[in-house]
Amino acid sequence: MTTSQLTAPGQPGTARRQGRPGIALTVIAALQLMVVLDTTIVNIALPHIQEALSFTTTQLSWVVNAYTLAFGGLLLLGGRAGDILGRRRVFITGVLLFTAASLLCGIAQEPWQMLAARALQGVGGAIASPTALALITTTFPEGPERNRAFGIFAAVSASGAAIGLLAGGMLTQWLDWRWVFYVNLPIGILVAVLSPLFINESERHPGRFDITGALTSTAGMASLVYGFIRAADDGWRNGLTLAAFGAAVVLLTAFVLIERRAREPITPLRMFADRNRSGTYLIMMSLSAAMFGMFFFIVLFVQNVLDYDPIESGLAFLPVTVMVVTAAGISSKLLPVFGPKPFLTGATVFTGSGMAWLTAIDPGSTYLGGVLGPMLLFGFGMGLVFVTVTLTAVSGVAQHESGAASSLLNAAQMVGGSLGLSILMTVFGTAGRDEAERQLPSFLAKATPAQQAAFAKTHELPPPWGHRVLAEGIATSFWAGVGLVGLAFLMALFVIKVRKSDLEALSGAAGTPGHGAV
Repeated sequence: MTTSQLTAPGQPGTARRQGRPGIALTVIAALQLMVVLDTTIVNIALPHIQEALSFTTTQLSWVVNAYTLAFGGLLLLGGRAGDILGRRRVFITGVLLFTAASLLCGIAQEPWQMLAARALQGVGGAIASPTALALITTTFPEGPERNRAFGIFAAVSASGAAIGLLAGGMLTQWLDWRWVFYVNLPIGILVAVLSPLFINESERHPGRFDITGALTSTAGMASLVYGFIRAADDGWRNGLTLAAFGAAVVLLTAFVLIERRAREPITPLRMFADRNRSGTYLIMMSLSAAMFGMFFFIVLFVQNVLDYDPIESGLAFLPVTVMVVTAAGISSKLLPVFGPKPFLTGATVFTGSGMAWLTAIDPGSTYLGGVLGPMLLFGFGMGLVFVTVTLTAVSGVAQHESGAASSLLNAAQMVGGSLGLSILMTVFGTAGRDEAERQLPSFLAKATPAQQAAFAKTHELPPPWGHRVLAEGIATSFWAGVGLVGLAFLMALFVIKVRKSDLEALSGAAGTPGHGAV
């Protein structure tokens, strides 16, 4: 967008207080920080949410999946809504929906209430997040000023994960787990109030909403995830498990047929015609699948087995964030020189090695001896990936389609994370049940009457037997993570083919920020 396309003073939608680009950028970045925070701030509180609302471990994964599935599934629709209805208007709508859903999460008293509110949060994030980056082009003219704004926006996105880990720990320990949701309320209200004052409305572009495509893809992925998680609890032959997988096949097939015939599809299938771009999306899906599962289970391990408090849990993950940022800086500088293939291949080797190392976790593992090392390897690999896949996904794409290409990558990250967590949860559930059967005779021989009564009520073994069950389930689930990373390695090795001409394009795109969750 050129300077002439920005909303001129006096036109409808013009910010009421002109000439305050710094405040406008702060408002936009605050929303992005809030959305990115929610991918990590809730993780630290998961054990406390589980205890307060009586989630089983497998059900608890839906606290993550309900958000990420709605966010990833509707992300492209949110971006389209901003183009058609006006980005500022859609931005404010998404902010208010996200804020209201955060309040509902905080006051939830039953598991279903929490999951419904988390899904609504994901819808709000999917509406607001893609328009946040686009609003920078509405607010700042092309040139150094816009580039600086992009840089600040990208820095906020990158730091959000670390801030979320610390904030989640402090809020959960010093106040209550509900405050990881309540903290969004003042931020969201302030962003919604300040947006009309300092942010210009964008031009509206005529277009169609591919609501059917968005709903069938989201419902299909939700059915697939539900099938895996149901299998973790009730086995592969359970009627609801099979029905969920059947529904997933029907819905996802319908989605592809709808997108092939739609005049303005929510997911342009032509984006997958390029092998590099398709391979990049699959790599992001596979590595995000392993990453979401790793974070989920390591939080449970350090709090339930190592007995870390929430703040200690947040601090335990900070070295991973530092490693991600370090590796991202290295790849940003060297990517135009070597191209993406060495970084993608190397990243999968690092992440795969970290996941394989984590399969050795047992109740006697310590943080320094069994958790920190593999997480650092994993984090370094993910740092190499984030910048590389973002630039590879938009390389060779026409300027007017670069937004769709990057949005598809972000959707792949969120949807892949949900699918991966459900796959690891299935392996966890099976391994945990087998280990519980092995531990049961020892428990019955040594348990106190109070422990036996508690087991009869919850069907969960207390420590130390429960620690063995949890650790065995987690360690075994990480083998599924190794398999997912292995798929990404094969994609990087055999699918990604880089031409010399791509290097020039990558060099020119080096300053392009992404807007997905980190």
